[in-house]
Amino acid sequence: MTRPRRPLTPLNLADLERLALRYVERYATTRGRLADYLRRKIRERGWSDEASPDLAALAQRMADLGYINDLLFAESKAGAMGRRGLGARRVGQALRHAGIEDADLEMVAQGVEAGAKSSAIAFARRKRIGPFAREAAERSEQEKQLGAMLRAGHALDLSRKIVRMSPGEDPDALLEA
Repeated sequence: MTRPRRPLTPLNLADLERLALRYVERYATTRGRLADYLRRKIRERGWSDEASPDLAALAQRMADLGYINDLLFAESKAGAMGRRGLGARRVGQALRHAGIEDADLEMVAQGVEAGAKSSAIAFARRKRIGPFAREAAERSEQEKQLGAMLRAGHALDLSRKIVRMSPGEDPDALLEA
């Protein structure tokens, strides 16, 4: 026989700080994600104090203590997504969703744009598109491949060039151009 669960007690400021520390200890995160997590915890358990908590200030304090670094998170995430073959548009969307601010986004965007061609080639290699295909694709298949590259966040002109390449063609020629 299972015992009925006790209702969870509402959170106070000390509980909130403890939850924030535990979260940043376990996960690489951003100030925005931490604030969202704390907001969700308050919604689940309730709030016991009269004054509403300042979640942005608590997240900023964690950043000031060095537990959170939005720029470092953005660089790391962008690098990992680029190596997986995702394009600049898709990387930017993911970083905005993670709560990265515009100033940090601009700094990271320069690196992402610089690696756009190599990222597109990595995606084509992974999906066997264009020069990495076993055989030349029919027009309908090329359209599907182009759609996949666009959904991955790559530029239209670069995607077209890669999709139209023949199997066995040297994709490094795109990097030099």
